[in-house]
Amino acid sequence: MGLEACRGDFPILSRATGGHPLIYLDSAATSQKPRSVLDAEEGFYARTNANVHRGVYELSVEATDAYEAARARTARFLGAKDPNEVVFVRGTTEALNLLATSLGQSVLERGDRVVATIMEHHSNLVPWHFLREHAGIQIDFVDIDDEGRLRLEELDRYLAAGRVKVVTLTHVSNVLGTVNPVREIAEKAHAHGALVVLDAAQSAPHRRLDVAELGVDFLAFSGHKMLGPMGIGALWGKAELLAKLPPYMGGGEMIDQVRTDGASYREPPQRFEAGTPNVGGAIALGAAIDYLERVGWDELRTHERRLLERLLQGARERVGGKVKVFGPHETRDREAVVSFALQGVHPHDVASLLDAEGICVRAGHHCAQPLMQRLGVPALTRASPYLYNTESEIDRLFDALEKVDRLFAGEKLPTGTAR
Repeated sequence: MGLEACRGDFPILSRATGGHPLIYLDSAATSQKPRSVLDAEEGFYARTNANVHRGVYELSVEATDAYEAARARTARFLGAKDPNEVVFVRGTTEALNLLATSLGQSVLERGDRVVATIMEHHSNLVPWHFLREHAGIQIDFVDIDDEGRLRLEELDRYLAAGRVKVVTLTHVSNVLGTVNPVREIAEKAHAHGALVVLDAAQSAPHRRLDVAELGVDFLAFSGHKMLGPMGIGALWGKAELLAKLPPYMGGGEMIDQVRTDGASYREPPQRFEAGTPNVGGAIALGAAIDYLERVGWDELRTHERRLLERLLQGARERVGGKVKVFGPHETRDREAVVSFALQGVHPHDVASLLDAEGICVRAGHHCAQPLMQRLGVPALTRASPYLYNTESEIDRLFDALEKVDRLFAGEKLPTGTAR
């Protein structure tokens, strides 16, 4: 599939905003959806809708088969040994809350330590803070260097100090674009008896994942960032570890038996899927994975590398050198997530003025306030292109940034320019 032709698969890209063709550069927050994904979810509700695992009639059996086929498809995407290692959840946030809660009940004890990184998304911080507040665990943070790479010597020091039970980290920073050396970190953690939790929300949309190669114990990702619908994602865990975790929520489908004096629970993954699941979302997630694999991971990577290089070049050469990009300077060390500051202009003003030009970017702390504090900034503007973006759209971004710069410099803009 040629990426030049794929734009036509995304209905939303044909619309205008503010009188301009839409340029969507906020895929790190959520991606747009191709027609095949929209059709897959609609098709379930139009032709197969029934609750799963509960009925013996034909429609329910078909729904169950489609749901479990989506689980098997997701397992293949992750390189998992067994589909039952895949738990469907609403997204990365729910997966990480599930893990923190269940590990807090079964593995972590008062005085134990969890090691995270300073670049974590709040979804991979707040659940552990709950345990700090209510269960007495300690959280340590691995710092970064000036280019946004982890200082692994700090991880070594924390591990050597003892009582580290969990190391939790992001695969790719949603602010810096940094790709972390997950395998190396996992080997260090395992050598000290710690479990490794990986937030793959920002890597799953962009690269082929293999849980065996990564060497982690648990991995979480969200479908909506990788062309799938909102409200669906997955937690992968090693079978022997999932089997030891207590349930996260109680209700229908996750039980073996319920008595007046207690209850027993099903084996994973059903143990962690209480209530009616998002069957349509799971099926559409499978369609999103199919779409990405038809595109091809190598072709996607080549395309995104060109966009990333164009962004970094524009930051160096356009807007009078007033754009500062945060994160690694080398493209091989990062994904196409580019957070930047425009000298003299607040990120929220940048985003609002770009919106007037039809350009969608994100501005704020990006759910990473500890990292903002470490960088010494209140907020940043972020451009995050994906497979449906073009180099000409990156050029239009910098055309618009030059307008923003001139506006704040007090220059008179051409008649009709949005303010």
